[in-house]
Amino acid sequence: MRQIKEVFADQADVLAQLIREANRPVADRFGINQDNGPKHPSFCESSWVEKDFERGERYFVLTEDQQPIACVAYEVPVRSNGVRKAYLNRLSVLPEQQNKGIGSQLVEHIIEQAKADKLELISIGVIGEHIQLQDWYEQLGFVKGDTKHFDHLPFSVTYMVYDL
Repeated sequence: MRQIKEVFADQADVLAQLIREANRPVADRFGINQDNGPKHPSFCESSWVEKDFERGERYFVLTEDQQPIACVAYEVPVRSNGVRKAYLNRLSVLPEQQNKGIGSQLVEHIIEQAKADKLELISIGVIGEHIQLQDWYEQLGFVKGDTKHFDHLPFSVTYMVYDL
């Protein structure tokens, strides 16, 4: 049986391992390594997750038969430009669990959370060259925005939003 539940900082090790495992195939596919992309989720450490919690980020885990198989982070930053928005971060589904609707379940959970929090939009950033992932988010109702290039990243970042 699948269940989504909020988890807390005491689960930082479990979350970091889940994020690393889920994102390793993406790192391999796009040639991301410790030298050119040390902050990519495929290298996630417990300390990163702990810092997320300190910043006020919330994590939700999807379990199947009580085993964590996917997670997502949800952050509501201090109001900027008068827009009440959330960030959907670190959506991570174990490779063997992908293409089973699990990621969609977690995104829908975040959409419902953002609606309950009376927010206006949800923002995400994805690898600009990862067209398949962008298409998937578009099917869920996200709209592509700007693509930016950063000197410290070996890929571009495409920003997408979901209007609530």
